[in-house]
Amino acid sequence: MTVTKGRRQRHPQAPSQKSDRRRYRAKRAIFAVCLMLLAAALAALGTWQVERLAWKRDLIARVDQRVHAAPVPAPARADWNKVNATDGEYRRVTAAGTLANDKETLVYASTALGPGYWVMAPLSLADGTSILINRGFVPTERRDPASRPEGEVSGPVEITGLMRMTEPKGSLLQSNDVAADRWYSRDVAAIAEKRGIGTIAPYFIDADATANPGGLPVGGLTVIDFPNNHLVYAITWYGLAAMVLALLVFILRGERATA
Repeated sequence: MTVTKGRRQRHPQAPSQKSDRRRYRAKRAIFAVCLMLLAAALAALGTWQVERLAWKRDLIARVDQRVHAAPVPAPARADWNKVNATDGEYRRVTAAGTLANDKETLVYASTALGPGYWVMAPLSLADGTSILINRGFVPTERRDPASRPEGEVSGPVEITGLMRMTEPKGSLLQSNDVAADRWYSRDVAAIAEKRGIGTIAPYFIDADATANPGGLPVGGLTVIDFPNNHLVYAITWYGLAAMVLALLVFILRGERATA
């Protein structure tokens, strides 16, 4: 007796099943494309952070060089239009003139010495212009100039310090209240207008640690700190991109297995 093996017949899928399968594959394809785009975007963010890392390292190197360089004369009126943060911030400069102590302005400060105020006073120059000088820090209980008369220097002086850019409007948390004479940032133009200073440089100078008579104000407290977390951010973005690509590979393999 001969036994004939028959071939198993495949039953054709119903139209609704075929349609559901096509929709399912289309959704998976769209999801895969979205993952590819997301991975590309994350990788681009990682590359951007690498570029920012190079920029930040260059900035830190340039500022460090300026801070330790020999001082140069502060930009004169003819060069004020060329002053900018990229070329001038934290450059060591000198300026000679007379301090107008009667136009002193106190700006709230939080320093390594505790809370208090920056003493901002215009330095009157020989050409009739002025430069706002951050003479340094005084604690709250010594904010009144009468409590530190020795530090109210009269006569010609020479100031050496770091060139800083104006800080308009206020700090991140507090806006300057010009009418009430409450200051949270060194806004050169607003302070000059409030005190009637006249023609003033568009920058100010943080005085160095040269001691003032009587010990106040205390200069040389400029904080130079540039957070540099770009490498960590780059690794994070690239890591996320790799995770998305791994998910994409998993989906594509699953698609082949069910094909």
